[in-house]
Amino acid sequence: MPASPKRKTALANAAAKRSAVDSAQSSSSEGPAIKPTAKTPSKSHKRSRSGCFTCRLRRKKCDEQHPSCGACINLCVKCEYTRPVWWGNPEQRRIQKERIKHKIKQTKMNERNGTLTVDQSGRSRSLAIASPATPEFEFNRPVYPEQQDIFASHLPTPATGPSVYEPLPPFEIDVKTERQTFVNDVQLRHDSMSSTFSTFAPPQLNAPLPTFPNEEWFHDEYFPQAPALPGIDPVLCDQSIQQTYAILQSNIPVSDHDRPLLDHFINNVLRIIFPIVEAHQRGHIRAQAILQALETNKTYLHCCLSVAAIHLKTTEGYGGEQIDHDIMRHRFEAVSQLCLALGEDSKHEEILDATLAMIFFHCSVGPADDYLPDIPWYDHFQAASNLVSRLGLPHAIPPCGNPCMLPPFTMTLTSWIDILGSAMHGRTPEFAHTYRSKHLSGSSLGLRELMGCDDRVMYLISEIACLDALKKDGRIDEMAVCSHVSALGRQLEFTEPMDQTLESPYTPTGILRPEILTKNMTALFRIAARIYLCSLVPGFDRNQQSTYNLVTAVANTLQYIPAGQNGYDRSLVWPLLVTGAFSTPNSHFRAVLAERSAALGHHAELGSFGRMYRVLQELWRINDDPIDTFCQVEECPVESSPSSNPIKLEASESSDELSDEWGPREISRPQIHWREIMQQNGWNYLLI
Repeated sequence: MPASPKRKTALANAAAKRSAVDSAQSSSSEGPAIKPTAKTPSKSHKRSRSGCFTCRLRRKKCDEQHPSCGACINLCVKCEYTRPVWWGNPEQRRIQKERIKHKIKQTKMNERNGTLTVDQSGRSRSLAIASPATPEFEFNRPVYPEQQDIFASHLPTPATGPSVYEPLPPFEIDVKTERQTFVNDVQLRHDSMSSTFSTFAPPQLNAPLPTFPNEEWFHDEYFPQAPALPGIDPVLCDQSIQQTYAILQSNIPVSDHDRPLLDHFINNVLRIIFPIVEAHQRGHIRAQAILQALETNKTYLHCCLSVAAIHLKTTEGYGGEQIDHDIMRHRFEAVSQLCLALGEDSKHEEILDATLAMIFFHCSVGPADDYLPDIPWYDHFQAASNLVSRLGLPHAIPPCGNPCMLPPFTMTLTSWIDILGSAMHGRTPEFAHTYRSKHLSGSSLGLRELMGCDDRVMYLISEIACLDALKKDGRIDEMAVCSHVSALGRQLEFTEPMDQTLESPYTPTGILRPEILTKNMTALFRIAARIYLCSLVPGFDRNQQSTYNLVTAVANTLQYIPAGQNGYDRSLVWPLLVTGAFSTPNSHFRAVLAERSAALGHHAELGSFGRMYRVLQELWRINDDPIDTFCQVEECPVESSPSSNPIKLEASESSDELSDEWGPREISRPQIHWREIMQQNGWNYLLI
């Protein structure tokens, strides 16, 4: 008997319900769709009774959806129904909980800042439901292994079309910056801000961080626009910074007798130590770090007080036994505290700060004719290089790390001393391998912001110093020297900027542009490096036209670098030394150097600049006189005279020449290197 229409409809509805139940049961199991019996419940059903392990760890109610529950999808965390490895270990479970909390915090922060839009969140959830391997994020790690390297400009940029990246949610980098202010170990202020960068478009290296509400202090504090006053550090014109300095200065433990030395160091010496850092508007931050070190580091304190006494003696005309006694007293205390700290084998960072200060601060203010006993700088540097290696500073910054992450300041200062000090003394730098690796990877050590020369040029100066040491030790022949000189010359050409035009570092309104300043200084260092490189070629002569052109180029480049007491000649000691050493008596460079030295006033006799000029004047006095005193042939070695070569005598032999051979004649003086001048006079100078 045929069924009625109503009965057919009821049967169809029942069949649809059974089909829906069967499909739901098959989708809730991880394995094949097998209908469980009443006696043997399925494993998936037993697992889902308590929810996923992520919700169980968070002690939250789980809706037991598969393959990911709703809570995990909303929070973009990994949903796990199978027992994970970390569940059986309490410590691993605690770590996992912290990771989940951190991920949840990031997700909520992105939603609050608007970086996770409704469309993106909806797409992420739909993808998580559709894919059996969810979620796409595992604690901020992408599922694809490749990570974009912002330094690898030679590599093609990954396509951003929908065919490649449409199935994947955006991978973002969150940067959080925190700042805390303490006075006497009491926290006065705590500020934090966060920013997010998408890896679909690599962040620009020079792009500033976005501003956030209540964070307007960031720009004013780090880039102050205080009015410049003659003879006063522009940074000190800011009232808030003056108050900070006053608080830090009052906390430094010194006696009443040494208080004037401390005040002189802070008000007069501190602002002339790192002039390029001051130009880049971060000088007051470095000054605050120095003041904090004066409070906690006794070795550092006594070193700075000794330097202040030296500066008082040379600039204010303080003389007599008392000022010499103060210099030696603090110098002795600094060395004693340093030896004590080394014996305890602790506080290595403080020891390194104090050791570098002993080297560099004295170079900044010491007189050229300092007769007081002191330890040579290279002995201090040997201890400093050992500390740098123990602290692992050469590897503190990865080769292709975050460009916004500056390397340790002590490593940057060590590199400056190491490269130029080794180049001046003709030996291999202590960390030459590190500089070579940094050069190949294109990473920076912060040298441009510290001393004005681009890092790439400094790395090549290190390579030239290595070649100089090989030649000096006789471990390389002349053909190999010429080959290496040619290769390094091409590398120097690669450091040339696209726009090689030089211009004044000042705007029409008189504001200093630090980028233009460092560009001009880098050009000067590059020419000096080329002169240093050419001097290694066998048969090099300062009278050659190529050498004369390079020296003239340095004189022309100096026009674009400010001179005088507020200028930057004291930051150009090494290139001025190299250029002046191979300049001829009629060179325009010597006249330019004399004018700039006169513009420095009494500062021209202080620090490395005064010592450099003293070495050059002694070098010129000897090398500019090409004729030695008259002497008899019997008193002079036969091989010392080029005209006594027997081959030349046979070619131009005559009765007159034979008769003159036994009489007095002139002997040409060979050119003396600046290192010989320093060795002969016992000058242990660090000319940087």
